[in-house]
Amino acid sequence: MKNNVGREISDEILNSTNYKPFETTEIGHPTVHYTGHDVRVTKGDDKLVDSLDQVIKDNLKDGMTISFHHHFRNGDYVFNMVMDKIIKMGYKDLTLAPSSLTGVMNDKVIEAIKAGTITNITSSGMRGSLGEAVSHGLLKNPVIFRSHGNRARSIENGNIKIDVAFLGVPNADRMGNANGMNGESALGSLGYALVDAQYANKVVLLTDTIVDYPNAPASIKQTQVDYVVKVDKVGDPDRIGSGATRFTKDPKELKIAKMVNDVIVNSPYFKNGFSFQTGTGGASLAVTRFLRQSMLDNDIKASFTCGGTTSPIVKLLEEGLVKKVMDVQDFDKGAASSMKSNPGQTEIDGSWYADPDNKGAMVDQLDIAILSALEIDTDFNVNVLTGSNGVIRGAVGGHQDAGTAKMTIISAPLTRGRIATVVPAVNSITTPGSSIDVLVTEVGVAVNPARKDLIEAFKKAPSIPLVSIEELQKRAEGIVGKPKPIEYTDRTVALVEYRDGTLIDEVKQIKD
Repeated sequence: MKNNVGREISDEILNSTNYKPFETTEIGHPTVHYTGHDVRVTKGDDKLVDSLDQVIKDNLKDGMTISFHHHFRNGDYVFNMVMDKIIKMGYKDLTLAPSSLTGVMNDKVIEAIKAGTITNITSSGMRGSLGEAVSHGLLKNPVIFRSHGNRARSIENGNIKIDVAFLGVPNADRMGNANGMNGESALGSLGYALVDAQYANKVVLLTDTIVDYPNAPASIKQTQVDYVVKVDKVGDPDRIGSGATRFTKDPKELKIAKMVNDVIVNSPYFKNGFSFQTGTGGASLAVTRFLRQSMLDNDIKASFTCGGTTSPIVKLLEEGLVKKVMDVQDFDKGAASSMKSNPGQTEIDGSWYADPDNKGAMVDQLDIAILSALEIDTDFNVNVLTGSNGVIRGAVGGHQDAGTAKMTIISAPLTRGRIATVVPAVNSITTPGSSIDVLVTEVGVAVNPARKDLIEAFKKAPSIPLVSIEELQKRAEGIVGKPKPIEYTDRTVALVEYRDGTLIDEVKQIKD
């Protein structure tokens, strides 16, 4: 059957699972069940153990679910260290439930799938060789892609039941009090790991720095931790960004960024006390710089930013242009290292950031969100998960979550090389068009027809070249032509959940 954004959801999936098709972005006020979890009562005064191997042997069984966080991004050492041991010990049929999968993890995940160690994955995203392999059918069961807020929701309500969480931290004391701010491997906010620490049946901290007890402030507390394992090195903070936080010099990206800023400044939301979230790409960082100048020129201060934090956002905080940075993860070493000296940079967990089923998430208070897109179609549906060839190469991340902002802006070029960004229909839907208000490209700005208020506001701004999204799509097609249809098999390799747990799309296996 078709869901409410016109995507076909197979009867096989609906009949064999508890899924419901996506209907609406209006989640309402559901009554939800919050899961309980087992607690290991620790005897003695020390949780520090010498052997990671022994911890795995004592706690892991075939068929269990294991989790990791991705805060070290491509500087992560913990994931491959732990997974290598699990594979060699011969475990089978595990579910891998990390907050996301980064490129440095790809080879080890592929090895684990081929060995039969991993047969299920739930993640925010995947890229590179792993996305390629899964798109061609390597994994036994479909990957489940969830937004950051939906992951927190699913852990809290028991849809994801973590048996053992392996969490890399830059410091810990002998009882398991830990934070992300101190130590040679400091990563800043541990936001996405905090839900795992709270709800996993067993919590294993891996750290390269043991500090005196009691370690405070503690993001992860001794009341949550079962084991502390000392290792040589947990991560390289210099590789947290790995190019994601580059400052662009590209004229096209700068033009888009300036136009995004013009949209913000001429919107009804640009006023004292407004809130916003930006991304990490070159254009998004440039938006932050343009926005800073507009805030100075107009004597306007923001109440908060949320989501992933970058050095330019921290600069706004230090200059008094932003009152609070609600930080769920840090995208560069500068942002990570500033948390311990900036009281206005506040660590929040994934639930506080974006869980749609709790009693109030930060994204629910957002005025403006600036997001990216691999594709956007003429119904404003956005794809950030699959490439133009159908291969999985992205992440849901907080895209759906931040899409709840009062004004959600997609910042994207009209084309990338010979590939159109604005298309008649996206390959896969990540965020529904009803969440998207404005598309900014280098050749014009398209406003969702449902936002007549924004259309009227922008008509008064000479710097905003308004066009319809259909015009942009035709212009893109005129440049690159019509692509050949992608050939898929009938087999589903991934399920894309909306943030309330309904199915917004399926990703099919690519024909070899």
